[in-house]
Amino acid sequence: MITLALAGKPNCGKSTFFKAATLADVEIANYPFTTIDANHGVAYARVPCPCRDLGLQCDQCKDGFRFIGVGLVDVAGLVPDAHLGKGLGNQFLDHLRSADAIIQVVDASGGTDAEGNPVDLGSHDPMEDVRFLRYEMAMWVSGIIEKHLPRLTRAAQGKEPALIEHLAEALAGLSISAEDIRSAIDATDVDLFRADADALCRLSDALVTINKPMVVLLNKADMATEDMLNTLPVEMIRATAAGELALRNAASAGLIRYLPGDPDFSEIESVAMTPQQKKGLAMIRDVMKRFDGTGVQQAVNHAIFSLLDLIVVYPVEDETHYTDGKGRVLPDAFLMKKGSNPRDLAFRVHTDIGKGFLHAIDARTKMRIKDTAELKSGDIIRIVSAAK
Repeated sequence: MITLALAGKPNCGKSTFFKAATLADVEIANYPFTTIDANHGVAYARVPCPCRDLGLQCDQCKDGFRFIGVGLVDVAGLVPDAHLGKGLGNQFLDHLRSADAIIQVVDASGGTDAEGNPVDLGSHDPMEDVRFLRYEMAMWVSGIIEKHLPRLTRAAQGKEPALIEHLAEALAGLSISAEDIRSAIDATDVDLFRADADALCRLSDALVTINKPMVVLLNKADMATEDMLNTLPVEMIRATAAGELALRNAASAGLIRYLPGDPDFSEIESVAMTPQQKKGLAMIRDVMKRFDGTGVQQAVNHAIFSLLDLIVVYPVEDETHYTDGKGRVLPDAFLMKKGSNPRDLAFRVHTDIGKGFLHAIDARTKMRIKDTAELKSGDIIRIVSAAK
């Protein structure tokens, strides 16, 4: 399963985001290091389900949208000099090893200092938090490389390809590959045999950029002044995790109709709400109008489809009725790397199916397609295999 990590300093709203995205029971409090051990849950990427276009009735979607599970990890808050062990730094950084991408949660209101302590709204620059996370991660990776490099350079005997392979083995626990290292070297022009501390920092920063892509979520944007928000890059997602959590709880309680990722919600006429509930929902609606939603689902989708460049493919056993062997319409939706082909999909369904792969059929066209054909997002594919 694809895994996203929530990163940021303490008290920026990571646990609120996590609870909103997963509806898991986690502790939320207004003090640093609420999260000590990482919380693990399942969030969902949202895509339109093909059933509507095909005129089918599908039991796998909600109001025409398919929600596909992805792992979500809320790790301990990061403070400056975490790579030196300050705060819970080493523990925090270790939890990022298996993440495919990172959602960096930033307090856009400027109401918490660099270590997560409450301060007056607007008194802390959110961009400082944006910059220091990548710096801490780069310094962490740099420290690991520096530790291993003398031994690895001796083993490589002056041959760069060998050194890259040795370094990739040393960094395998961080999910950093030899290809990642080659790309980082090309981007920075660092000579590993002669690299000093500054060069290793540049290389490590490039590795983090390549291997751990990030989207910045400007949480508590509803509490930030317009002047503050206008100073922050437009590509950063404005959000209110607290608003999303309130909407999901209200929907679960049957007070409103709301689908995660919708730009608005609707009241249920037959349900009576207190004046306080109505006022709270009205305030959230105003925020959603400003930011085109709460930002929570948008951040998950951005990480999955923009940062990781994944597509959604639907395998079926019957291309005529778009069903599996039990007659279920479009029963599965798989997140696949862009550039994947039908053989890749066969192995994703089951190793034996992949080993016995014969050919594939595009269910929409009913035409056989090559095993090397590049799949597109929304494709519905029947795999024909010798395996049973």
